[in-house]
Formats: sequence, structure tokens, C-alpha cells
Amino acid sequence: MSELTPLAQFHRENGAVFAEPGLLPAHFGDPTREYAAARNTAGLIDRSDRGLLQFTGPDRLPFLQGMLSNDLRALKPFDGQYAAILTQQGKVIADVRVLCAMNSFYLDFWAILKAKILVHLNRYLVADEVEIADRSNEYVFISIRGPRAEALISAVVSDADLPSRTKQHAMVTMDGAAVCIVREDPGAPIYDLILPRTSAFTIAQCLTEAGRPLSAAWIGTEVQEILRLEAGIPLYGVDFGEENLLLETGLADAVSFTKGCYLGQEIVERIRSRGHVNKKLCGLLLDGAVAAKPGDPLQSGGKEVGAVTSSVVSPRLGRPIALGYVAKEFWEPGMVLTIERGAGIRAQVTALPFAASS
Repeated sequence: MSELTPLAQFHRENGAVFAEPGLLPAHFGDPTREYAAARNTAGLIDRSDRGLLQFTGPDRLPFLQGMLSNDLRALKPFDGQYAAILTQQGKVIADVRVLCAMNSFYLDFWAILKAKILVHLNRYLVADEVEIADRSNEYVFISIRGPRAEALISAVVSDADLPSRTKQHAMVTMDGAAVCIVREDPGAPIYDLILPRTSAFTIAQCLTEAGRPLSAAWIGTEVQEILRLEAGIPLYGVDFGEENLLLETGLADAVSFTKGCYLGQEIVERIRSRGHVNKKLCGLLLDGAVAAKPGDPLQSGGKEVGAVTSSVVSPRLGRPIALGYVAKEFWEPGMVLTIERGAGIRAQVTALPFAASS
């Protein structure tokens, strides 16, 4: 199997443990230290599982405006937003981040969705003057998160004028390479670095060395999953997918209700005017010490009212947490459900993100 990341050898030299060949590191020998770095200092994450498409041409804005669930018209260069690509039936094909550049738009997304996204977009690209270029093999994503994230970046780029708003981005120079820094803020300072693939190894080295005095650490996928759920962030292919309506997923920041027509908009608006969907993704605080399993049914009074999609044991909350779909009669925070396994596990519906429950 070919390796997913150009940093595979770099990670091996830094103690990475891979669950399977070709995947990203599961951990770097001490997940407890990795979690502490992400929460207290700075964590480095290899995001080579992201894909990148560039859109150019005079019709790029109207074309994407008709294909995405959010409103791109207000975006200025170096702004960004979250959005979804939908079917005509309002089902989610992919969730994407939109970055507005001087003469183009970029979409970044989970790389496994790239083929599906390209097929879908090209199906509707008929007379529009738009060129779609796949930049996925030219760039690598490295994410830096934690309270010392800015200090780590500043240690490598001393004059960096970092973006201050969510999805805002800026260009800096690292080790002689042009790097795009995108700001994210799901509960903690997070910056995504989009850097040339040819410079990935040397920039990773620079970040690692600059991070040592800050007690920074590389973070594997095991701890990434804990951080994701603690932040209440659903993952495509795990917590939602093409079988889900957009408004079931809780991705409120991915949709505009005022932008006008786009593919799937009629269904989204019909649901909004009706007032609700029949189920939605919720947070669940579990009793006990063991995480739930994906697919575990959620019950109330012996009636099945939902199902778990993902679950971990949260170090921050000191208990298991989960995401899962819950029927509308039972999704209010404070409702108590049961996961029927053994003697039964108490699952209390809670608002997201879970960090607010600490």
C-alpha cells in the first residue's frame, strides 16, 4: 500500500506507531502526553488526509454559489467559510472549507471524498467558464492547536501577521516556502498550515525543533478522535453522510437561509419552514467507564429512539461521551436515554460542544 503522507519517514524517526501501513500515525508512544500538549501547550497534526481543489475563471463565483449551501458573495480575499455540497434531495455529499483567494476559490475537504466531489461538480459544469484544478498532490496540511499554537508559529515566522477570525487566512514564508495559514477555533486556537509538498519535511523539522521549548508534541489519530468528539465536531463517513439531510447533522454554520437558489436548497428550505427534521445529531454524556460502540441503539421506555455514531472516553470530562442521532421528541438537553448493553448504560442528551459541560 502506498503511503498516505510524505511525512511517514519523519514520523517514524520521531517514534510514530502506525495502526496499518499507509495510514497516518495512530500515536507517538505516549497518547497521554499528546493529549496534554493539545490542551495545555501545542499539538502538531499531520493532515495529509485533506484534499484541495482550486477554482478559477470568470464564472467561479456563480458556479460555486449554485453548488454550495453557504453564501460566498460576502467573502473577500483571505476570508473563508464552511459549507456543504448537497444532492437535489438535500442529502450531504461532502462538507468543505471554502477559501477565497485573489483570483480563485479553494475548497479543502477529506481526501477520500475527492473523486465523489469532482464527479458531482463536473456533472453540473456545462457552459460555465470555470476551471477546476486538483492541487491535492502539490500541498500538505499541518495543523497546530493549543494555547501555545501562536507562539510556536511565531518562533518559526517571527514577523507573522496571523489571521484573527475563523476561516480567515494569510500568507507567510516558512523555510523559504510560501505557506497559507488558516485560522480555526473549535474551542481552542487552531491554525492549519497549507504548505508545498516539497517543503513538508523541512518545515515539519522546523516546527518540531521550535516546539521543544514549548513542550509541543505531534498528535496521532487516537488523540485526534478524542479532541474531535470533545469539540462536538461530526465527521463525514462516521457521524453523517449521503444518507443524511443537512439539517439533521447540526452543521448550522454550513448553511445560509438567505442566499437563494443552490442545489438541494428547496429541500433545506422546506424543512426549515416546517420547523424541524425528525432526528438530529446530539451529544450524549454516558455513565460508566467504557465508550459506546457505533451503532449502539438508544432507547427510552423500551422504545428505540436513536443510535450512537461515535464515542470515546473523555479525559477532560472524566467519562465516556458520544455523538448519536436522536428522534425529535427526545433531543432536548437533559433527556435521559439508555444504551441497552448488559445492565444498560445511562446516556444524557447534552448541548455541544462537550467542553462546555466541563
